[in-house]
Amino acid sequence: MSEQEYSYKEAMIYTQRLAQMSKALWKAVEKDWQQWIKPYDLNINEHHILWIAYHLQGATISDIAKFGVMHVSTAFNFSKKLEQRGYLKFFKKEDDRRNTYVLVTELGEELLKEMTENYFVSDHTILDGSLPIKNLYGKFPEFLEVMSVIRNVYGEDFMEIFEKGFESLGQTFNEENGHLTAAPANLKLASGEDK
Repeated sequence: MSEQEYSYKEAMIYTQRLAQMSKALWKAVEKDWQQWIKPYDLNINEHHILWIAYHLQGATISDIAKFGVMHVSTAFNFSKKLEQRGYLKFFKKEDDRRNTYVLVTELGEELLKEMTENYFVSDHTILDGSLPIKNLYGKFPEFLEVMSVIRNVYGEDFMEIFEKGFESLGQTFNEENGHLTAAPANLKLASGEDK
């Protein structure tokens, strides 16, 4: 075992600082997120599941739990609620009968499209709090050090899916006249038939 390269006091202050900052940041993010999805009668877990399922196009419940940072039973139970509302469908692959997969239905895709197009109808305190940095440096904060910590905690595959989701989001929507609109060529229904 290598020699300890930090003091206990330094470690305690670092972890507590990170905990307090994370809690404060999450509270603001949670409030913004809830305000955005409230008109659609979804909770944060349901929206997150829809988002993950859409971008993975055939995710297992385990994938959703892992990348949604939630318990498997939470992912399953909320996915079932979304299925009952017609936003998700469950299926088994011919070559993998052990795992249950989920896909976003056409109705679910339309919901996600509408939500994204109406993103700026609600307030976004995190965005407002980040604008002074954007105005000063010409870009939003990148959080490279925080991303490195997350990579070390959750692993490389988590970060790959994280980046894939945002890359997909960037390709799925365009900005036209100050509004987000679906990019017709990229918004497609994921179906289990061609998987």
